[in-house]
Formats: sequence, structure tokens, C-alpha cells
Amino acid sequence: MDGWLVTIAQLPTEDPAARMRVLRTLESLGAAVMREGAFLLPDTATNRQALEALAEYIVKSAGTAQVLQVNATAPAQHETLRRLFDRSARYDALIKTVESLRVGFGQADPSAISRVLHKQHREFEAIAALDFFPTEARSRAEHALAEADAAVKKLLFTSSQTRLDAGERLLRRAWATRKPPWADRLACAWLIRRFVDPEATLTWLEKNEELPSGALGFAFDGAHFAPSGARVAYEEMLAQLQLAKNPALTKIGSIVHFLEMGGIAVPEAAGVQTLLQGALRRSENVNELLAEVEKTFDLLYEAYYEPAKR
Repeated sequence: MDGWLVTIAQLPTEDPAARMRVLRTLESLGAAVMREGAFLLPDTATNRQALEALAEYIVKSAGTAQVLQVNATAPAQHETLRRLFDRSARYDALIKTVESLRVGFGQADPSAISRVLHKQHREFEAIAALDFFPTEARSRAEHALAEADAAVKKLLFTSSQTRLDAGERLLRRAWATRKPPWADRLACAWLIRRFVDPEATLTWLEKNEELPSGALGFAFDGAHFAPSGARVAYEEMLAQLQLAKNPALTKIGSIVHFLEMGGIAVPEAAGVQTLLQGALRRSENVNELLAEVEKTFDLLYEAYYEPAKR
């Protein structure tokens, strides 16, 4: 990767939306700004194809653009250009965020810490995708994430769980979990209402609120169905209640697992995450949220159940 691509562009002035689209595309490609109207990227087939397509768009939008292949005239100049793509500051910010999570170890809900860590993994992937010249900062970020993963899994492994009594009745029961609601707790609530206890009474407890007498707890430390180091509470519920043989429910479990704990990526997870986040923004209370989220899980179940029957 010794050569460079320089895009010289006069962006559309009469169409602000087109101008913004061009700038955002260059940013998404990881282009460095050399000066106004001059953008630099390493010379790769992928970058060349993307820039040529962008140049065509600029011309169609009443601008001008040329994509030039150039080489540095000296090693020192080549190093100067490489430094324009140094991602160390972004990696350092990520490391700082990951290390700050340790403050919550032993105090915050391990699953909540795991969700934040999962977001940092996605941030790392976004940085690494545009890190054309990796440095030791990238290795330090990978190491910090690996250490945090191990620590959080240890916290999850040590979480306690209240066992169900033999022959415990599960119908027309009070069920409780803790706020804030997210993928695992919402999926468990849906599973309870659809497959375990259709007449369940669901309660959302505050952080330090005690489990009501006689209620069955789920998706928090010490609950009857608690997350472990290997499984989220939804998966624990499937296993304990003999529901794991249902492939559609298991598939939903893989999505919930990825959203809560990371691991093997599931293509549908990004779309489900977007739907859950939208429902959280729109809902004024937990009951409204659950009513909307149940529709999402119902659709997922129908989509996965039909192929499983064939």
C-alpha cells in the first residue's frame, strides 16, 4: 500500500444536501483532508472504486471531481501522509472508556456492563475498518477489550440464582425483573407471556427493590432465571423450562445473546437493536414499551417458525 489516491473536488454549492452527502461519504471511507477540496486515501482497489463512483455523483450534482493516482517523492513525505491516518487518539479514547467500566465491577449489574462493553467492541470494529496503517495503539485496544471481556464474564459466572422448587406452579404467577428494560429482560417478558404464563403479572423493580414475596424473578442477579457467564437469562429460561428444542425460540435467543453479551454476530441483531431503541424512545412507560416490543418478537418468531417446519 505504497501509492495514494488524491481526490480534487469542487463540491456542489447549489445543493447543500448533495454536498453533505459527499462529505459524509468521504468521512465514511476514512479520507484525510489535505486542504479544502483535496482528499487523500491509500491506493487500493476498493478505495479507487468508491472514489470513482463518488466523482461521478459529484459531476452529476453540478460539481467537478478528479481522482488521481500519486506517489510520494521521498520516504519522509510518505510517512507524513501516513500520519494523516493515525487512529491512535480514537483507540486511546476507547481504552479509557473500557477501563472506566471497572469502577462498576461489583456494584453495577454485570449484564449492563456487558452491554456497554459490547458497544465498545462495535466502536473498535468501526475504527479498525478505517485503520489503514495499524500501530501498537490498536493492539493495546484489543488487549483492553479482551481483559474487560474476561473480567465481565467472571462477574457473570459468579452471579447467584434462586432455584425453582420441584413441581413449582408457573401459571397465573407474579413475575418480576429490574429496570432498565433491554433486550434480555424484554425477551424474557415476551417469552413468559407467550409460552410460559399467558396470564402473568409483570413487575419492573427499581435497582435495589426487593423481589416481592411469591414472585418469580428473571434477568437479574439472584433471580430464578438469572444470566450466567455462558447464557443470558432468556437462554436460561429456555433451558430450564424445556423450550430450547423450539428452533425459532433458540434463534431469537442467539439475537438476544449477541445484543447483551456479544460473541458470534447474528445478521438480524442490528435490525432488532434499532427496533428496540426506537421503541424505548417512543414509549412513555414500561407497559407501552413491552406492548410494542412484543410485536417485534412475535414477527421474529413467525419468521423463524415457518422455515423450521419445512
